[in-house]
Amino acid sequence: MARSHPIERYRNFGIMAHIDAGKTTTTERILYYTGKSHKIGEVHDGAATMDWMTQEQERGITITSAATTCFWQDNRLNIIDTPGHVDFTIEVERSLRVLDGAVCVLDGNQGVEPQTETVWRQADKYDVPRIVFVNKMDKIGADFYRCVQDIIDRVAGKPVCLQIPIGSESDFAGVIDLIKMKAIVWNGEALGASFEEKDIPADLADKAAEYRNKLVEAAVEMDDAAMEAYLEGTEPDAATLRKLVRTAVQRRAFHPVLCGSAFKNKGVQPLLDAVVDFLPSPVDRGAVEGIDFKTEEPTVRNPTDEDPFAMLAFKIMDDPFVGTITFCRIYSGKVEAGQGVINSTRDKKERVGRMLLMHANNREDIKEAYAGDIVALAGLKDVRTGDTLCDPTHAVILERMEFPEPVITIAIEPKSKADQEKLGLALSKLANEDPSFRVSTDQESGQTILKGMGELHLDIKVDILKRTYKVDANIGAPQVAYRETITKKVDIDYTHKKQTGGTGQFARVKFTVEPNETGKGFEFESKIVGGAVPKEYIPGVEKGLQSVISSGVLAGFPVVDVKVSLIDGAFHEVDSSALAFEIASRAGLREGLQKAGSVLLEPIMKVEVVTPEDYTGSVIGDLNSRRGQIQGQDMRGNAVVINAMVPLANMFGYVNQLRSFSQGRANYTMQFDHYEQVPSAVAAEVQAKYA
Repeated sequence: MARSHPIERYRNFGIMAHIDAGKTTTTERILYYTGKSHKIGEVHDGAATMDWMTQEQERGITITSAATTCFWQDNRLNIIDTPGHVDFTIEVERSLRVLDGAVCVLDGNQGVEPQTETVWRQADKYDVPRIVFVNKMDKIGADFYRCVQDIIDRVAGKPVCLQIPIGSESDFAGVIDLIKMKAIVWNGEALGASFEEKDIPADLADKAAEYRNKLVEAAVEMDDAAMEAYLEGTEPDAATLRKLVRTAVQRRAFHPVLCGSAFKNKGVQPLLDAVVDFLPSPVDRGAVEGIDFKTEEPTVRNPTDEDPFAMLAFKIMDDPFVGTITFCRIYSGKVEAGQGVINSTRDKKERVGRMLLMHANNREDIKEAYAGDIVALAGLKDVRTGDTLCDPTHAVILERMEFPEPVITIAIEPKSKADQEKLGLALSKLANEDPSFRVSTDQESGQTILKGMGELHLDIKVDILKRTYKVDANIGAPQVAYRETITKKVDIDYTHKKQTGGTGQFARVKFTVEPNETGKGFEFESKIVGGAVPKEYIPGVEKGLQSVISSGVLAGFPVVDVKVSLIDGAFHEVDSSALAFEIASRAGLREGLQKAGSVLLEPIMKVEVVTPEDYTGSVIGDLNSRRGQIQGQDMRGNAVVINAMVPLANMFGYVNQLRSFSQGRANYTMQFDHYEQVPSAVAAEVQAKYA
């Protein structure tokens, strides 16, 4: 089976937004108009096609990014639906890694919200070209022009309008297309499938001319010839203008802005046209960089079928019918079902079993796939998120993805032996699917500890355990993931000696223990010269150090940002061993951490509260009582936006407190920002609790 569409006609894009901006609804409408969905699924009634896990349908939020293929005007669109809730930021980052472009959906009433800022920054990190869709223009309080200003003020974006709205709130009737200079008005009876082009209403003629000028001036900067012609009085025609806007999007020179109401079926077809006209194809995005598996030299893979085959696994899911499904983006070459490949990240052979093309939650078996495709593979044995699968004769490792450390933990205890067995299996699957979710065992209590990015993140994991895997378990209260570090440099000289008849144990280590740069973690360096500690014992030294780093001296929390340099030592021909050096370095480092001024660190969360003005005083007072530091406050419409940095330890149960004193009218978002030293009074309490 040959390619259905040339790669130039592919658009791999994501839809990104804050929770409730209407992202899933927008995706649903796209699927409806491209003919993939016969019935429009509403998020409100829990029937949206993209939200296919039970937890998503109940909560009305999107958790997993499902990949869907559909077609528009002879172009092949691969859409990744990304979650908009802060606890799932990792899913968004993972999707952005494999996209060529994105549509950023804003709520016409709320403008740029905290999660939008986060996602926008992530899209900047991966250089993702994007267009903006101001949604919910029919909502009370919708203000298109404020949203455009928000893009400048809050994310330092460069918005350029391609459309302006005709009316707003309940009078929203359509848009003015500034490229064609025509009004587009939707027919309400036909579910938005039909619309007509009309002349621009007289009362909007001046505004349309003003924004058309801004568009043309921004666009002609992309091309010297167009700029010269414009300065001589010749405006570009519609086709040239589209070409110039496309260039601007590829170069990320500006961000085209469109508007509409996905829920009311207005503005979706022009949005699809904009995706095809302006977002890049895999060819426009160019070669992907990697490292040659054998030589470890930098290399590239071009988006052609002729280049050696390489793809990146960006999401792993457990499907009740097919088993484990791995979503992959093919960057180069082609792959067939049954083909042998290598997982170059782990140096393991794999075989491509079934290959599926996914549409939200129904699937189509395919026999082969090509560069640019996003496919789901069933039957892979040991593949994790971020792994590269490629041609064994031309192996390459594509860029690894980096995932943040979890900041919150809960203990889980299965109720019976049968639950214990099910729990082990389920947790290993969940940890494989989501790299920001970790599982460990508490050495002393033997309890299973779950670690995640926030309360909702762990709530949903527990819900999946209970529903999908039928595990009955007791769940502990959430705990903060504290860390330990040191504040000064010390020198340690430690000798381990044990004589019990026969062969004894002897090892002497001298090392410096010093604070490392923030975020660098633990670093070990051997500066041994002349064999004071033989090479074969160095791994023993490192093993001993690692065991202390995983459980610090204050309250048993992991130690971060510490550098240990082994500078000298001594050994005995008979009594020394790797084990003796492991014991010596372990005891030596424990002594070192105590002398080096160990302190506790706690996660500090960036909190944004949006509240009616009446409750501002209560919100600020409450945040201060939680050891919060107010960073500033702004007006957004008739609401007050309060930004603060608050320790995670003081944020548990905040949602209920906020609801109660604002009668449910205030809401908040929070995300991890950084680690900070715990004040001594609080540190003493924490140590007493965990010691």
